[in-house]
Amino acid sequence: MTQREQSGTLRRRELLTGFGAMAAGAAFLNEAVGDEVNPATQVVDRTSSIRITAMKTYWVGPVVYVKIETNHGISGWGDLKGVDPRPAKVLVNSLFELLEGENPTRIEYLWQKLFRAHRNMRGGALMVHSIAAIDIALWDLVGKLWNVPVYRMLGGPTRDRIRVYHTDKAQKVPPHGIYEHSGTPTDIDRMVQAIARARENVGHDGAVMFDAHSAVPPATLIQLASALKPYDVLFIEEPAVPGNIEVFKRLKEHINIPLAAGERDRTLWGMLPYLQEGCLDILQPDCNHTGGISQMKKIATLAEAYHVPIAPHCTATFLGIAASLHVVSSIPFLLIHEFYPQNAGFNVPGLTRMSYELDKDGYIGLPPGPGLGVEVDEKLLQAESLKPQSYRWPGAKLKDGSIADY
Repeated sequence: MTQREQSGTLRRRELLTGFGAMAAGAAFLNEAVGDEVNPATQVVDRTSSIRITAMKTYWVGPVVYVKIETNHGISGWGDLKGVDPRPAKVLVNSLFELLEGENPTRIEYLWQKLFRAHRNMRGGALMVHSIAAIDIALWDLVGKLWNVPVYRMLGGPTRDRIRVYHTDKAQKVPPHGIYEHSGTPTDIDRMVQAIARARENVGHDGAVMFDAHSAVPPATLIQLASALKPYDVLFIEEPAVPGNIEVFKRLKEHINIPLAAGERDRTLWGMLPYLQEGCLDILQPDCNHTGGISQMKKIATLAEAYHVPIAPHCTATFLGIAASLHVVSSIPFLLIHEFYPQNAGFNVPGLTRMSYELDKDGYIGLPPGPGLGVEVDEKLLQAESLKPQSYRWPGAKLKDGSIADY
């Protein structure tokens, strides 16, 4: 061995010996200082003494409004919809047992704590919709705490404006009915004519979407799709009832129009099969249905890995609308966003308010802040909630009296 080689070997030994001493020293330090003061073992956010102290819920129409309060006087709002509000209100109040005394800035931790709280309720619609309302309220609260819009906490804006529908440049056509297990020429003509009118309204540079609403049988939808080529439909929404991925695969094989779905699928685990099987071109998560802002952001990232954009479903109060808009403000793959600010079924005039402007191209600006950027008139909300509330199961039947899917 040459002198240079011997010198290099010695240096490597000294270096390795030094690393060993450092590791031993670190282990000694960890043991000496104790876990209670060792920063390497602390995961609790010690930069703030803020804690969750109370929760209020208000049932108005189809929506349960959720308010989370803290010992610092900062509160956050969320909305719960898409399920029977009677048990939903009870469940979300029960879930407060898992939130009381917690630091609201630990949003992901609290989401996991709620979602994994009961093995037999995990993933169910009632549970996930309830968690969504809480999650939205937590993001709103923390945004207010740090005085920033929610999208700033999600990585910052990836766009300057958001394309929405319904506008003069983007319209979605409903199926105009619930159909039998097969369609007639009259059924096909009715839907085609409605789509043709929408194309005429928006022009060749606009967007037309058809919402099958899971109400058009697969065979009829295949027949319909063959007649839609002249109208260049942006996508067909909810082409089938969720539950059997093979149906979506069959439709994808026979239909050359992009397919979109996801509003009735919950969490990223519910979306994964569509992406793995390549049977959807667009995902449509609903922030209020799929587990809130935390899950919708993950779903968008998952879809990005498959080069699939999202076109969120969104029929909610301004709280749910804003929550969804904040997510899409922070993601790269967005096609278009559902936007019904005057939806009387959810937005009781005056209860929630959000500033926005729609431009001539059919875009709105990024949602305001801090938090969600939504004002809630709690006095009016409380007064409305004291009025008699009712809920009626939708239910639908076919012409022969059998139960319809939607």
